[in-house]
Amino acid sequence: MITEKMNQAESLDAVVIRFVGDSGDGMQLTGTQFSDTSAMFGNDVATFPNYPSEIRAPQGSLYGVSGFQVHIGSVEVSTPGDNLDLLVAMNPAGLKTNLYAVKPGQTIIVDVDSFTKKNLEKAQYETNPLHDGSLENYRVVEVPMTSLTKEALKDIEGLDNKSITRSKNMFALGMVYWLYDRSPEHTIEFFHKKFRNKPHLIEANTKVLNAGFFYAETIELIPNSYSISPAKMAGGTYRIIMGNTATAWGFLAAAEKSGLELFLGSYPITPATDILHELVKHKHFGVKAFQAEDEIAGISSAIGASFAGDLAITTTSGPGLALKGEALGLAMMIELPLVVVNVQRGGPSTGLPTKTEQSDLLQAMYGRNGESPVIVLAASTPANCFTYAYQAAKLALEHMTPVVLLTDGYIANGSAPWKIKKLEELPEIKNHIVKEAKENWHPYDRDEETLARNWAIPGTPGLEHRVGGLEKDRITGDVSHVPENHEIMTHTRAEKVKRVQNYIPEVVPEFAEEGDLLVIGWGGTYGSLHSAVKQLNSEGYKNIGFAHFNYINPLPKNTGELLKKFKKIVVCELNNGQFVNVLRMHFNQDFLQHNKIQGLPFANSELIEKFKQLVK
Repeated sequence: MITEKMNQAESLDAVVIRFVGDSGDGMQLTGTQFSDTSAMFGNDVATFPNYPSEIRAPQGSLYGVSGFQVHIGSVEVSTPGDNLDLLVAMNPAGLKTNLYAVKPGQTIIVDVDSFTKKNLEKAQYETNPLHDGSLENYRVVEVPMTSLTKEALKDIEGLDNKSITRSKNMFALGMVYWLYDRSPEHTIEFFHKKFRNKPHLIEANTKVLNAGFFYAETIELIPNSYSISPAKMAGGTYRIIMGNTATAWGFLAAAEKSGLELFLGSYPITPATDILHELVKHKHFGVKAFQAEDEIAGISSAIGASFAGDLAITTTSGPGLALKGEALGLAMMIELPLVVVNVQRGGPSTGLPTKTEQSDLLQAMYGRNGESPVIVLAASTPANCFTYAYQAAKLALEHMTPVVLLTDGYIANGSAPWKIKKLEELPEIKNHIVKEAKENWHPYDRDEETLARNWAIPGTPGLEHRVGGLEKDRITGDVSHVPENHEIMTHTRAEKVKRVQNYIPEVVPEFAEEGDLLVIGWGGTYGSLHSAVKQLNSEGYKNIGFAHFNYINPLPKNTGELLKKFKKIVVCELNNGQFVNVLRMHFNQDFLQHNKIQGLPFANSELIEKFKQLVK
């Protein structure tokens, strides 16, 4: 029976939603539109796209499921969430692979048209879960989305059957907009921009979106809608931003602040390619983006650009960082500023290219021949990818040495609100460019405090000098095979990186400055760890502190002092224990570890259980 619903929306603090279906079902677009609309409304937002590594996985297969999870709230949201309040499953495979995450009693919306015998077999169901009682602990809303989409679009000309069927994701989005008291207007505006030269697609998508919205409003199986009030956030102008976009913008800001042109030499690789895509759009800012034929050419072109006086960067993921190792050692030897961005993914080899991991830390620290220290930073949220890209450029320019910036697939593809910054709010960036030749000038004259050498731009009269991979004389820069000189230069390059400690902030613990347990994380695990410790603190565990590291090499000055204030220390990483071994090398303390290597972020529930065990 169809009835008209007149209930007012029930208020919630937060909700976690996941859209799943085939990789061709448009789940990433659906999730992105819902996230953007919620951010426009003022909710705090965190997202987690999760898609297969194959470009077009077999339709209906379990490993071909593409998903997009979004967590919205009127309270602080620091993770995409664990257990789901709503699962939208466009096919049986999506239901089977994601049912585990749905809270008992919560809602599952399915496209009942897709639950055919063939699709059930592909999803390895022996019986139809919609009929066999296996879903009795959930509120299941069976919707003939495909049929209703075809009905809504039957009178629109210029659409083939495939295009009509592909529009069903907008029907699902319309239903979810109604369910959570969202207006479809932002998405309709998106249609007008995306399809401005194809009015029939604007009409079709708008019609299906509205059809889903009004269908949800009238069916009895959804008894009421829910509202999530705007979050209380610091004043300012915000936009929803993905980590890769934020990284690109951080470099744009650094180039503008330093007065240098930005050069990117890069080879496309998942999940780093979107940084290249974003920077290509900004040639009007003087960006020079070069898509090289391979990873080695990418970093080598960036070294050449740095030699010529540009702010030079190269972007990659783990396999590409391995290929860039020799050239990165060259940049360290020449002592030129260079930023290498490594958006980490599951490894080794091709591994899990669309999944997240933190397994490239030791490669970033030591993956070169000889004694070749570089600065290593790690961003920890989609929004602060901007901050650490800017900081990586600043440190590279001011200390005349390469910097490796680590992000990961989780924060690179995830999105969150970002408070837009004005250029004048950002810290100053200095450089060591020599404008003119002075008497007794040498290319390896150094700043007394940072040990950064002079940066002489080719073509400047009187500043001609030689560079290359052979060891340099510590003053003239000429090739030197003198044993004592090599030792001096090796120590000097290491000391230069160590002195960066004087220019980075100390690590500040959250929730407790001393106590029974210190939880340590680095990089993209911040949201999960912060959320877990915050919840424990609210439950009365006031003796658990949390310290997150964004500066890995060198470590903040006060690290050793902080570690001594806690009885137990647990280091949590999405690898087999890389940062914990770095800490063991530096500090004579007992470190516990908690590791996960599944291509997925930490879940709050698993962290909370682990931390409670440790403080008992």
